[in-house]
Amino acid sequence: MSYLTLSITLIFVIIPLILSKTFKLGLERDTIIAAVRSIIQLLAVGYVLQFVFNAENAVYIVLMLLLMIGAATQNARKKGASIKGITWKLIVTFLFIEILTQSILLGLDITPPTAQYVIPISGMVIGNSMVLGILFLNRFTAEMETRQNQTELILSLGGTPKQAVHTQLITSIKASTIPTIESQKTIGLVQLPGMMSGQIIAGADPVQAVLFQLLILFLLLTTAVTTSIMLGYLSYPTLFNQRMQFLRESLIRE
Repeated sequence: MSYLTLSITLIFVIIPLILSKTFKLGLERDTIIAAVRSIIQLLAVGYVLQFVFNAENAVYIVLMLLLMIGAATQNARKKGASIKGITWKLIVTFLFIEILTQSILLGLDITPPTAQYVIPISGMVIGNSMVLGILFLNRFTAEMETRQNQTELILSLGGTPKQAVHTQLITSIKASTIPTIESQKTIGLVQLPGMMSGQIIAGADPVQAVLFQLLILFLLLTTAVTTSIMLGYLSYPTLFNQRMQFLRESLIRE
């Protein structure tokens, strides 16, 4: 695809702008910002990846992964700002998931240890982990706010902090992982995954594209469940003090 062809595809940006203006939705500014940012960010990443792929240097690969984790942490922490130490909790979670998945992929020789494979797969894993982290934190803080009285009642009856937040924790973990699990139930029937479609358009064998897509889907299942569980069990202790008292002020959002 040439830059001229890409410019023609801007018609898909103009259409929602016209619709927003016609129906007074007020989405014009956000739509333009989203389009401009996506163009700048993706082109910049494209040139950076081109350099990294050509260099084939492990240092550049690690720096790229750290950049991804940093950006994901910065974005996800906004939803859990009320939880003490959420930044390092997110970093630990993203690092653990990246190390876990790449250790299995590279250790079992499923994918080669090259930038062409490590960076795109890591991007999908970290990106999915970020989205799941945001979903979990949003639901968990909401559950804790709604069930404050229940939490304090359990504590007053001699329950531990873990027992007091058990329902909220399990509910939040399930709620955040449901979209990933449900979407995979209808994969191939309702939608063709973007990566698989891209490979087919690029001329890859459809069966090989499917096999590679299945690898990514299985990775995302591990990412979804692991992210929610790790964030949950790292986060809930900070909502209580050393005397096992619930800190209501810890849920006050700025």
